Amino acid sequence: MEDRDIVDLFLKRDQEALRQTTDKYGGRLRSLAVHLVEDHETAEECENDTYLAAWQSIPPHEPRDYFYPFLARLLRHIALNRCRERKRLKRAAVVCQLSAELEECLAAPDDTECRAEAGELARAINGFLGSLPAKKRVVFLRRYWYMDSIAEIGARCAMSQGQVKTMLYRLRRQLRDNLEKEGFRL
Repeated sequence: MEDRDIVDLFLKRDQEALRQTTDKYGGRLRSLAVHLVEDHETAEECENDTYLAAWQSIPPHEPRDYFYPFLARLLRHIALNRCRERKRLKRAAVVCQLSAELEECLAAPDDTECRAEAGELARAINGFLGSLPAKKRVVFLRRYWYMDSIAEIGARCAMSQGQVKTMLYRLRRQLRDNLEKEGFRL
């Protein structure tokens, strides 16, 4: 079933929308959740919470042309909240490591001025990603959006782990330089 049809089912409040969504995207969403929370049981809970969040968010949103990214974003927020909850309970998650890697590029989230410039920062980051060659963009997004391991990225992109690490280091430096040129205080 096409994404537009599934979203129409959501808009009609037809529970078939949930089954169709699970059939089409369940595996991808679960895989993303496992990468984020590193626990299959919690990943399954995040996936189910994503379906509930989608049910509650459609309407007013009508993501006909971007349904999977819409679901992935919902799942990512839910999974990251679970990771924060774990951190409060003194249990580590991969998100902490990846956040530390990007801290050198981005201003602190508690900075009031940073929050006010969130839209501009998003545009700047999207512009940076759009300017990258496809392979570099894939490596960056696989690491910092999908939270793949260095080994997984290397296997996916036919690169050694050392090449992936070096590329990510250079991309973080380029992002930092790009943001500084755009006037962001880091």
